[in-house]
Amino acid sequence: MINIALKILIGDRAKYIGLVFGITFATLLIAQQVSIFIGIMSRTAGSIYAVSEADIWVMDTRVRYIDEVEPMRDIELTNIRSVGGVEWAVPFYKGLTTIRMPNGLTQQVQLIGVDDVSLIGICPTMVKGEMNSILYPQSALIDSNGFKFTWPNEPLALGKYIELNDNRLIINGICEASPTFLTFPILYITYNKAMEVTPPQRNKMSFVLVKAKEGYNLQDLKQSIEHNTDLKALTQNEFAWKSINYYLERTGIPINFGITIMLGVIIGGAITAQTFYIFVVENLKQFAAMKAIGVTNFQLFKIVFTQASLVYVLGYSLGIGLTALFFFITKDAPALKGFVLHWQVMFGTGALIAVIIIGSIIFSLRKVFSLDPAIVFRG
Repeated sequence: MINIALKILIGDRAKYIGLVFGITFATLLIAQQVSIFIGIMSRTAGSIYAVSEADIWVMDTRVRYIDEVEPMRDIELTNIRSVGGVEWAVPFYKGLTTIRMPNGLTQQVQLIGVDDVSLIGICPTMVKGEMNSILYPQSALIDSNGFKFTWPNEPLALGKYIELNDNRLIINGICEASPTFLTFPILYITYNKAMEVTPPQRNKMSFVLVKAKEGYNLQDLKQSIEHNTDLKALTQNEFAWKSINYYLERTGIPINFGITIMLGVIIGGAITAQTFYIFVVENLKQFAAMKAIGVTNFQLFKIVFTQASLVYVLGYSLGIGLTALFFFITKDAPALKGFVLHWQVMFGTGALIAVIIIGSIIFSLRKVFSLDPAIVFRG
């Protein structure tokens, strides 16, 4: 039966290729778009997960996501440090600002101010220079993608001069930072330097990063901080998901990707179901001949299922392979850095394609099961 099924399928090469192409296209579109969507949503929390040392982020109660900053009073740092269960607490500055290059061009950057003593919050992977060089006078670090964006077509090099609010800074280090939702370069300086070079205002402290004492329950510590300071305290995962949910609820990103993914399902399903149906209809005489010699409906189902299984394996494998190839080729592209094909996406796409295939089989077999064997004797 398997040999007969394969001969019937491969014998009509045009429809065989059409079936495989339909599944390949649907797999590629679904897996690639879902992976990019996950990558974009992960970037919205990239700045949070990059600070791996902190257990809890403390912020103003009005903050809704990582890029919405409501500065706090400096005294809040002391108040937080006095809460029982806090091992350490350090200030963290985050904001957007504009730098000016010696040629007069300007560039908007994400400014990160890290604690002068512990350097908590700085990117740990250095490409050029030393992490401690951020402590030098007028010193700053920049991420590698930001360097390429600011000085395109130039090799990574230290000693570049920039101007920030009439303050001269020297790029003494280049690091590999986690990608963020905002594509602006990331500029790292010390917290005290951030207080000096940013425009004067009453409050400047963006966040406080907290480490819990060993064995201390994070939820209990959160409640203690909120009770004693009237601020909002969130664990790393809670703050990350709060930021992700903000973009999911307040932007059109999920809708746009959802439409594209749905089109992949509809187009792939339509091509597969229609081609499979035409393929079955054009081979009705062969199926009728089998029924005439005693082949049961269950055996005919096994024939069609074998054909569908072969199409599924080939189409899905090609589609996933092309998706993996896409992410491999673009892995060094700054715009797609960190975007990968997760195993969950592969499994989910495979399950969805299987549903499309099963639907196509059910749609096509109605003709076969109701087939009159006598048609084989008609002209």
